[in-house]
Amino acid sequence: MMNTDIFILARSTSHRLPEKHLQKINGKTVIENLVNRLKKSKKIRKIVVCTTNLSSDDKFIKFLKEKNIEYFRGSDKDILQRLLDAAKFHKTDIIIDVSGDKIYTDVDYVDKITEIFQNEEIDFIHGSNSKNEFNPSSLFIHGIIPGGFKTSALEKICKSKKTTDTEDGYTEFFIKNETIKKKYIVPEINFEYTNKIKLDLDYPEDLKLAKKIFENLGNNFHMKEILELFSSKPDLIKDSEVILEKWKKNYAEKTLNFKIN
Repeated sequence: MMNTDIFILARSTSHRLPEKHLQKINGKTVIENLVNRLKKSKKIRKIVVCTTNLSSDDKFIKFLKEKNIEYFRGSDKDILQRLLDAAKFHKTDIIIDVSGDKIYTDVDYVDKITEIFQNEEIDFIHGSNSKNEFNPSSLFIHGIIPGGFKTSALEKICKSKKTTDTEDGYTEFFIKNETIKKKYIVPEINFEYTNKIKLDLDYPEDLKLAKKIFENLGNNFHMKEILELFSSKPDLIKDSEVILEKWKKNYAEKTLNFKIN
């Protein structure tokens, strides 16, 4: 069996929501809520928070030490290299990639992705609304289903990429590389408003929405419970739709060089 670990990408310097991972939801910090949710996975070996070497993350590291949460420090701008260095350090074969923003990540999908890697010749897996392509704006699906990739594929990407700044859109390096064997997981959803729901922590408005969701559901919930909550409380859909439109505008303004050799 290949060593499968969850790597949580997190850092303190966020212009839109500073120190977001230490913000409180239901009496626990964001990072504690996420780690506790992921601990319910039955397939992974360990959970590692992958943060930066910057002094701005010293306070964050101190907190992780106090809570006995495993961590790794690496490059601040080159996320792909940070992940590769962490994988080499921990002898990780398969990385389940969970952004520290993705506090709604469903462990059922963590285990499903792990099983696929163990049984199929796949390099990269991600949730999407299509089995054939990746849609970056499906923020309900991305908030529920994490990404995953083999360390061998990550190493290939790191050798071929032409930039050391992979802070934004790093998954695109896998998506746009034709030599990477990809698979997209499309969840079975019978709910017409998922394209209006944004499930992550990017803006202060996301934090307000998260507090409402966790207040209603606690910490141990899955996709089904989230859908049921939004169905019973339409105002949450309206709140999320406003945040999603804000994200789309900002995302469209970003550019990144994804060229490879």
